[in-house]
Amino acid sequence: MSRTHGTDSELLEERGVSTSVAPGTGRTIKISAAVIAAMLLIAFSAVHLLKASGASRLSDRAKSEASKPLAVNVITVGNPAGTLPLTLPGATAAWNETTIYARVNGYVAKWHVDIGDHVHQGQTLASIDTPELDAELAAARAELTAAQAQVKVREAETEFAKTTHERWRDSPKGVVSEQERESKRADYDSALAKLNAARAQVALNQAGVDRLTAMARFKQVAAPFDGTVTERHIDIGNLVTAGSTSSTTSLYRLSQDDPIRVFVDVPQSAADRMKVGVPVQIGASNAPSSTFSGEVTRTAKAINPQARTLRVEVDLPNPQRVLVPGMYVDVTFQLPSSDSAVQVPAAALLFRSSGPQVAVVDTSGRITFRKVTIARDDGNLLELGSGVVPGDRVALNISSQIGEGDRVTVNAADESPSGKALQTR
Repeated sequence: MSRTHGTDSELLEERGVSTSVAPGTGRTIKISAAVIAAMLLIAFSAVHLLKASGASRLSDRAKSEASKPLAVNVITVGNPAGTLPLTLPGATAAWNETTIYARVNGYVAKWHVDIGDHVHQGQTLASIDTPELDAELAAARAELTAAQAQVKVREAETEFAKTTHERWRDSPKGVVSEQERESKRADYDSALAKLNAARAQVALNQAGVDRLTAMARFKQVAAPFDGTVTERHIDIGNLVTAGSTSSTTSLYRLSQDDPIRVFVDVPQSAADRMKVGVPVQIGASNAPSSTFSGEVTRTAKAINPQARTLRVEVDLPNPQRVLVPGMYVDVTFQLPSSDSAVQVPAAALLFRSSGPQVAVVDTSGRITFRKVTIARDDGNLLELGSGVVPGDRVALNISSQIGEGDRVTVNAADESPSGKALQTR
């Protein structure tokens, strides 16, 4: 091994590489390592102190923020405007609507109108062939003619019996017997009675003819009023039966849509202000650019016990027939406001186990929860009958973290119930 080592040293020296170590080299290395370790320790300590300082500042800031009162939006309660809009769904209905049945038995000879056609009162809708009715009418007329001829016979018999009776009655006594006079009188009375019976038979036959003649007029099915044909259930050759039972088929359905009715079921909370003459605006989805103006025409004056609603009717002229029966419409009533009611946004209302409440902010910024009664609910706006008075400040969308008596910070913008800023604090 020593030979080998010596050989390596010799080789290095031959190549000009020094193999000697300078004195103090190990000490220099140790000092450098100590300096680097000290610098790393200093850097670690500095980072730790910076982190600790930042965490302390963050904790202090969080505590400071937590100790501040929560901010809330408030509105100042006021009386409602002179009139308040109330929009409810409604439905249109025909002014008159009827199902037309046949009044005579027969076959459809021709129909003259179809669905969607506008017809006038008395206009012929369809024609019906009635062979049986025609035969009955012809027979009744023949019987009437025979009865009228029988009257002529009875009149002649009565006239003869009358003159005979008068001759025997006026004959001198002793020429004819009293028995013969009485016999001629009885013949006259009998002839007169037969004449009256014949005349009664004529009247009876005439009534039968009139009845069948009136029935024959129903061969032409006529419109009972101006309107629009909404259904047709017949075709040429169909057998139709007189009557409107469940086993008979109707011919047409006719609807009168000018004017037109609009029915609305109004909640009980607004029923007391639904008076005849209240202005109404009506809109329909099929005519978004058109608004129909009217007023309350009549009310049921009774609350539906099942739905707790009041049926209200509005009558509208509809000359262009934009509205048709059975449509869904939006009906906006302009209701007079109550002097004792106040108005707040729906966002101010809290629903709790004890009932509806609002959070009132006093002048010192503390919260007080008050029970209220809802006089009218219009969706976005509420009328309150009790619990708050005009001038109270009510919090909106209050957090569940805020309790009774907590202090809050009121936002700068104070808004009215309609959503417009009233003033800046």
